[in-house]
Amino acid sequence: MILHCGPTGSGKSMTLYSALAEVNTPDMNIQTAEDPIEYTLAGLNQMQMNRQIGLTFARALRCYLRMDPDVILVGEIRDEETAGIACEAALTGHLLVSTLHTNDAPSTVTRLSEMGIEPSTSRRRSSAWWPNASFAGSARTARCLRARGREKMLLEKAIGWSGQVFKPNPQGCPVCNGLGYKGRVGIHELMVTAELTEAINREVEVAQLKRIAMKTGMKTLHQGLHAQGEDGLTTVEGALANVAPRPDL
Repeated sequence: MILHCGPTGSGKSMTLYSALAEVNTPDMNIQTAEDPIEYTLAGLNQMQMNRQIGLTFARALRCYLRMDPDVILVGEIRDEETAGIACEAALTGHLLVSTLHTNDAPSTVTRLSEMGIEPSTSRRRSSAWWPNASFAGSARTARCLRARGREKMLLEKAIGWSGQVFKPNPQGCPVCNGLGYKGRVGIHELMVTAELTEAINREVEVAQLKRIAMKTGMKTLHQGLHAQGEDGLTTVEGALANVAPRPDL
């Protein structure tokens, strides 16, 4: 199971569609359950949910499990029933990708627990369990920089870097239509729960879970945004506008 998390408008669905487009070949059976279907991709079997006729995410997933697809996309996990069947699909060996509304990757554990998904397979509370090898990724998008300038203090504090920093040119250029920015760049926070199984089973708080994830190599959204500022892809102002600093973490 691969979960892509973040608030509304952070690029979750677009990223999953892009990933499916990369693996979409004639010999791949990719089934989707969406509400609504945001993008139409040739070669995907996309299904629009309709509660009025009883076509829900949960019912669509039950049908898909009988079809043995290679990849299942669930537009969004919103309730306990969908979360349970999604985990069951992952446990049966299907690659399931979906989105979830959380502010960061560690919060995914708490969100699924609130939906009735038990962290440990030894204590069953609902119809599904946590897969042993699942991924939770959180993302934002920041505007890409077109021109240069300088900033310093925040980058030193966030990622310990003190080189040249960039700011948009107020005058812009013909390429960026005078805005100083052109396009967007993805910022991702990746947490592999297989390395955090013990902490999840102990049901530690999200703040402690995040600290453990960072010790095992996870870069936070705040650090990732500032790293893009280091490379000149976005600005410190843009980074702070997307993800506020968390001094406690």
